[in-house]
Amino acid sequence: MELRQLRHFLALAEERGLIRAARREHIVQSGLSYSIAALERELGTELYVRGTRPVRLTAAGEALVGPARRTVATAAEAARAVHEVTDVVTGSLRVGVIQAAQHLVPFVEYLASFAELHPGVDVHLLQAPVLTMLEMVAAGELDCAIAATVPEAVGRVRLVPLASEPLLLACRADHRLAALPEVVLADLADERFVEVHEHWGARIVNDATFAAAGVPRRIVCEVNEWLLFLELVDAGLGIGFVPAGLDYPILTRADSRLRLLDVADVDFARHAVLALPTSDLNPAAVRFADHVCRLRNG
Repeated sequence: MELRQLRHFLALAEERGLIRAARREHIVQSGLSYSIAALERELGTELYVRGTRPVRLTAAGEALVGPARRTVATAAEAARAVHEVTDVVTGSLRVGVIQAAQHLVPFVEYLASFAELHPGVDVHLLQAPVLTMLEMVAAGELDCAIAATVPEAVGRVRLVPLASEPLLLACRADHRLAALPEVVLADLADERFVEVHEHWGARIVNDATFAAAGVPRRIVCEVNEWLLFLELVDAGLGIGFVPAGLDYPILTRADSRLRLLDVADVDFARHAVLALPTSDLNPAAVRFADHVCRLRNG
């Protein structure tokens, strides 16, 4: 029993006509008839009733449909698995990565395992602010980017969700907010804020949230590193929003004065995505996107 014969039989079973089935399989009608006849001889029974229009399967033919479909599907899946490993992809892959990507997604594992599967691809890594990288992806200057989703990206690039985490309000234990039973956005009006730079994803989320609610705030210091951010808040320079999953010693140090609070009425969060061009994808980027999605789901 050959896989080709099962495909021909399924075409007949689904198209219910020899002419349509032969056209679907891109062979002449006599070739299709001969293939199915050979399958019938091997199985020792007829699979369809000759002379009927539309073609009617015999009981044996009906019984074969399900197993034949599963066999053909399994063979196709096996072929895809082999091709993913053995297909040669060469050239370069230009990947943008936000500074905090490894905290959210294991991008080092993504890149290392991809490079192992596709040694012919040279990977070029760029770290830059999220808006810069998204603009570069849209312009074709980067093949893809592991970035944070921001409103400006919608419609300009294709976004594949990877991970998300809440942003918590960091303040000192002796700050007035730390004593409140519940903190709401209005409580933060005109507070002094430490912030990351305006092109970072977390900053864009924060700016948009405060602007939409009409709540004013003062940004007294901008930094580009979370540890320095936390040290400044701990020193009392201001308050600020930090990713919930940060794992810095200052957060657990015995003399730390930091407190991390939820804001009850607003969902502050940042979302990591794989950003891709909307068209003309680099073949290596297509393979990398498939690789990332498979690791993420599996």
